[in-house]
Amino acid sequence: MAGAIDSPPVRADDHDEIVRLYGPWRDRGPSDVADLLADYPGVWWIAGGWAIEAFSGVRRPHGDIDPSIPRADVPLLRRHLAGWLDVWAADQGALRPLTGDPDEPISATCGNLWLRPGGAQPWEYDVILMTADDATWTYKRDARVSLPTADILWRTGGLTYLRPEVQLLHKAPGLRPKDQDDFDVCLPLLEERARHWLRGALDLAHPGHPWGERL
Repeated sequence: MAGAIDSPPVRADDHDEIVRLYGPWRDRGPSDVADLLADYPGVWWIAGGWAIEAFSGVRRPHGDIDPSIPRADVPLLRRHLAGWLDVWAADQGALRPLTGDPDEPISATCGNLWLRPGGAQPWEYDVILMTADDATWTYKRDARVSLPTADILWRTGGLTYLRPEVQLLHKAPGLRPKDQDDFDVCLPLLEERARHWLRGALDLAHPGHPWGERL
């Protein structure tokens, strides 16, 4: 793959190894995302640990920040960032700069876009790509799990975030210590409807998951 940086697969939770291989991340927060996407014409929201913190009100460490967009809107985002931030496709242990036609399709296995001003500077944003359109969001690991797109989002402080039960579903397969901490802090705050949905989604996509009993 021309122009790509390849390496052996690295666990997504091994932040130190990711930094060693690919470089550091700049300290960014939700207000920085709002500035970055102030004039962006597409739909976006904040996912990851910042979405958990916004819901729970409990401060937690963050290795990066995860804006998120529908996968189909990658060309729109690339046009918005042109001349400002370089866009790299993070795809199964490889990074590839997206420098050609914005409408060129990206790999179906690419789940993230990494953004930075240039090669000598830290990464700034880790954009998560989700399978969603105006009507429906579909879970990337099991297409049987879906929701109306409007139902996966909520707003606070003038910003839109991924709902906690949907974020916890994405965290469930890893069961990293920080994922367990996020589940523990959110569980007593989840409404009954959210608990019921998350348990059903786990039973379907990840049967036998230990969080199911606690829900």
